[in-house]
Parts: sequence; structure tokens; C-alpha cells
Amino acid sequence: MTPVRVLAVASEVYPIVKTGGLADVAGALPIALKAHGVEMRTLMPGYPDVMRLLAGAEEIRRWPDYFGGPGRLLAGSRDGLDLFVLDVPHLYERPGNPYVTADGVDWPDNGVRFAALSRVAADIGHGLVPAFVPDIVHAHDWQAGLAPAYLHYDDRPRPGTVMTIHNMAYQGTFPRELIGTIGLPWGAFNVNGLEYFGGISFLKAGLQFSDRITTVSPTYAREIQSDEGGMGLGGLLRERADVLSGILNGIDISVWNPQTDPHIAYRFGAGDLAFRAANKAVLQQQFNLDSAADTPLLGVISRLSWQKGLDLLLEAIPTILGEGMQLALLGSGERDLQDRYQAAARAHPGRIGVVIGYDEILAHLIQAGSDALVVPSRFEPCGLTQLCALRYGAVPIVSRVGGLADTIVDIGEAGTSGHDATGFQFAPVTADALAGTLRKANVTYHDKLTWRRLQLSGLSTDVSWRNRAGDYAALYRGIVTGRNA
Repeated sequence: MTPVRVLAVASEVYPIVKTGGLADVAGALPIALKAHGVEMRTLMPGYPDVMRLLAGAEEIRRWPDYFGGPGRLLAGSRDGLDLFVLDVPHLYERPGNPYVTADGVDWPDNGVRFAALSRVAADIGHGLVPAFVPDIVHAHDWQAGLAPAYLHYDDRPRPGTVMTIHNMAYQGTFPRELIGTIGLPWGAFNVNGLEYFGGISFLKAGLQFSDRITTVSPTYAREIQSDEGGMGLGGLLRERADVLSGILNGIDISVWNPQTDPHIAYRFGAGDLAFRAANKAVLQQQFNLDSAADTPLLGVISRLSWQKGLDLLLEAIPTILGEGMQLALLGSGERDLQDRYQAAARAHPGRIGVVIGYDEILAHLIQAGSDALVVPSRFEPCGLTQLCALRYGAVPIVSRVGGLADTIVDIGEAGTSGHDATGFQFAPVTADALAGTLRKANVTYHDKLTWRRLQLSGLSTDVSWRNRAGDYAALYRGIVTGRNA
């Protein structure tokens, strides 16, 4: 097996910094790749939490002026991850969320902040760190999208490049004037470069100049080539369809393991699913729900947004109540949705419980104690919560889009697919279709034998990174072989 060196570039990495699924992938993939002969180091910004956790990191480069202030490049390790950290206090030493202010507004200098990250990624690609010269630079989402562009416009031999799209909805768009500030040539501002509806797009840069493009499920790879799914970049992705592929995400099965999980009330495995009832009782208590062992309990762990279809679930609340079901929801997002869910909880105490925010421990308990996990997204590149649900015996109820369609086998289609059913899919993505599927799930729940089969099929599904990491390793080696030919 030929060793391959890969520099991953990501704006967040679990368990150090996390706002969404990108962090989970960036944290789990490097570890899974070790078994495939891939040495991956990850470059990330030096946010306050990162600097605190890597207090003993080694300084390997210092700049008196890096994009407007002093900066350093550090190297260190944490939680099995080998990291490079770009420590530029005037760009990253800020409280709270990596991308937005306390008021939820994008930091006004985000373009410069993440151009700086991409610039140092390109420099590492060119040999800035002699002890680690990568064969591949792998950029994740728009925050790293300029790395392939910097490598393209540098007139030097360069490593191979991969751009992974985790969500097309976030494209890193900025005014055209930023080009001069971030050190790219003005010639980059054209339709075959960074130009995007009169401004520039970091994501487009990565899609335009990477050797290979991946996204996080095969179905999403097809969806984003449409005008609707591509959100302005569908034409470019159709042009580059020959280098675009979808590789399903996995989850870290050492973190999401009901047999060893320290965050749940009672641990269990496939042979002792009866212990889920004890977790359900604790979950009902945590959400101030009525204690009712035989009442179907729906769980939701989600950003509250239009994309995630959480407005559709609100419309389905009369169905949930009419069917005698309960709802436990953990999430935050759009203010209107937060307010409406909290109002629903006040109006229906004991039946609907809502916690606004994100709590990792509570997320694990929802997976371990809810009977079904609802993911009604209008579009979903891959989704991770439904994979965790399979691992914990919570039956997924999902829309038939993106990675949800690729990872859940609908109870009505198991025979034709050649796989055992693991949950419920609904289409089209409407409130009526969701409500109908909730009613169907409720009937199935009371058929204990069929419900147990769904749970056991989910528990036997491989949701790990093992095979997915092999797909990435093959992709990297293909690029290296092609460039050396």
C-alpha cells in the first residue's frame, strides 16, 4: 500500500470546535484513514478554544504581518488528530461561534479570515513545512475553497487537490474588491474563475480549480447538478461531472456506541434493547413529558431552519397529538421557529418538550431513548443524526432526499432494494406527506415484532467510516497516480 500524505483544511474539527456535521467528518476521517495508509494532518484556525486545548503546540513559522497582523503556524496533536493551527489573533481570537457575532451576524471580515486559512494551506502544499509536504490538499466547504485557487494561480508545481461540499447552501460570497486584499490576481475575476453574480464565491473557486470534487452522498451528488439543487453552481457542476462523486459520511462508532456511551442513563446492545425503555423514561423526565412507556416518543436533534423542514414538523403537530405520540426536540436556529416550538410546548405540556440550544449529552440521550428520530429536511447532503439513530435503535423517519435517501431503507421498499428495512421515508417533502408517514409509523410501532425488526436491522447497519475512508484513500491514490503519469 503506497503511503499518501494529505493536508485537510477545515474551519471546525470535532471534538475541538463544532457547529455542525463538518466538524464530525473532519474529526473522524483522519483517524479512519490511518488503516488505509493515509497520513492526514488537518489545518484549522486558532480560535480561543483551539489555543487553549493546544497550549503546548510547537511553533514552526512566524510572520510579523499575516493578513493585517502578526501570525504563527503551530503544530500539535489532540484526541488522536495531528493538527496545524493558524494562530492569527486579530482574525480568530473572538468569543463564541467561529462564523458569526453574538447577534448571529456574519463577522464582516470573514472573507479575509478564511482566505488566510486557505493561503497557508497552499503554502504548506508548496513545502512550507519540510517535514510534511502533502501529496494532496483536501479542502472542506467554502471556508477552505480558496486553497485550490491559490495553488492554481501560483506558477509552481503543486500537489493534487480535492474539494468536498458539505452543504451547497453556504457558498462564501463576497464583494469583488476582496480579490486585491487577499492576494489573488485580478485575472481571477472572470466566469471561469471566482466571479459569481458580480461578486466572488470561495466555494466556486474550490469547485473550479480542484482536481476532484466530492460531496457527502451519491444522491446529493446528482441533486446538486440541477439548477435548483446547485443553487447557482449547478451548471459548473454539470460541466465538471466527470470529476464529481458522492462518498457517504460515516460516524465515529467509538463516540456513538450505546454499549459504552457515558452520556446515556443505561447502556445496551442489540441483545438487550429492553434497556432502551429505561433511557426513554429518563428522556421523558428531562423534557417534562408524561411518563408513558407505551407512548411513541419522537426525537428531533436539528438546526431549526427551513432547510431542515422544521416548519413542516410544526404543521404535523396536530397529527402527533392526535396519534397519541410525544415529541422531544433539541435545537436552535431561526427565531420564529424557536418561538413557535416553545409555544407548542407550553400549549401541550407533557406531550411536547423543547430545549433550545445544543447539548451533546442530551443529544446522546435522545438517540438512546426516543422510539423514532424525525429528519424532515427539504435537502440534506448526507445527515448524521439518522446514522446515529440506526446505531442506537431509534427508527429514522426521513424525507427522501440526499443522504437520507441513501442511508435509510423504507419499510415499503425493502423487498425491491434487496436490503432489510431500517425506517420510513416520505416524499414529496410536504407537511401532508410527513403527517401520513407519522401515522404509518405509529401503526407500525404498535406491531412490536415489526418494530423490533426495524431496530435490529438498523443496529446491524455499518455506519462507520471503515468503508467510506477506503473510498477517500482510493480517490487520493487515483489523483497521485494521474498526476505522476
